Amino acid sequence: MNKIAFLYPGQGSQIVGMGRDFYENSKISRNVYDKASEILGFDVPALCFEENELLNRTDYTQAALVTTCIAMTKAIEEEGLRPNITAGLSLGEYCAIETAGGMSFEDAVKVIWRRGNLMHHAVPDGSGGMAAVLGLSGEQVKAVTDTSGEVTVANYNCPGQIVITGKKAGIEELTPVLKEVGAKRVLPLNVSGPFHSPYLKEAGEALYDTLKEVRWKPLEIPYVTNVTAEMIDDISMTAELLKQQVYSSVMWEQSIRNMLANEIDLFVEIGPGKTLSGFMKKINRKIPIYRIGTWEEMKNVVSQIKELN
Repeated sequence: MNKIAFLYPGQGSQIVGMGRDFYENSKISRNVYDKASEILGFDVPALCFEENELLNRTDYTQAALVTTCIAMTKAIEEEGLRPNITAGLSLGEYCAIETAGGMSFEDAVKVIWRRGNLMHHAVPDGSGGMAAVLGLSGEQVKAVTDTSGEVTVANYNCPGQIVITGKKAGIEELTPVLKEVGAKRVLPLNVSGPFHSPYLKEAGEALYDTLKEVRWKPLEIPYVTNVTAEMIDDISMTAELLKQQVYSSVMWEQSIRNMLANEIDLFVEIGPGKTLSGFMKKINRKIPIYRIGTWEEMKNVVSQIKELN
């Protein structure tokens, strides 16, 4: 039997129309969207399915993605496919914890809406940013950012792709330095702030007040935390880790390697896009990873994995 991990993407993977076919084909998925609308006080299906200006705004993006990924997961589990462990990139970690049984969907949506609002308003517009550094190792990038008081590493995504975060001016100053040490490209990202940087520490502390109100439940399976890349099986650690996650580096490559070392041998990326599948190919292309972003993909993937097992 394969040991299966469910993986959830972060901000930037959202697309108009995501989850519509799950909403139309699955009662349990439709209930997730409708519950989110009830909790948040606006039309979440319209946010996800129709062209609008809010889908790419941090606070709305986070609510939309978490709702969509959990709606998909409920349908996948109803088809009989369940994970042995979960992990999510940045906001995807909330989907991982909910799927692992550590919190209710209702609490996940409430916290992620608060998180998105705090992050959206954390720094003045235009003063902070992020950039993807291509062609260098994490150690090489960190050696450069350590020379700056304004820029740090945000994401260790995979070999050759590291994301930096901080003051826009600091990123601009470091760009030629990174190229001098071998970076192929330094690509500014279309984000509204310096996420996963010390500039978000105040937002993380404010989020902690909301996290303390969550009705945490014992984990049914482990999940992997972005902060340390370790498997978590004790829910009492989760509020503190999610607080730190707001302003800490996302240890994604390390998280995948840790799961591989613990004999996880099949991965399923759930949600729009194929970002995490792309990272996996650069971390270890021999490991099978399936993507589920549509109803048809779900039917095909569930069938294929059942045949394997």
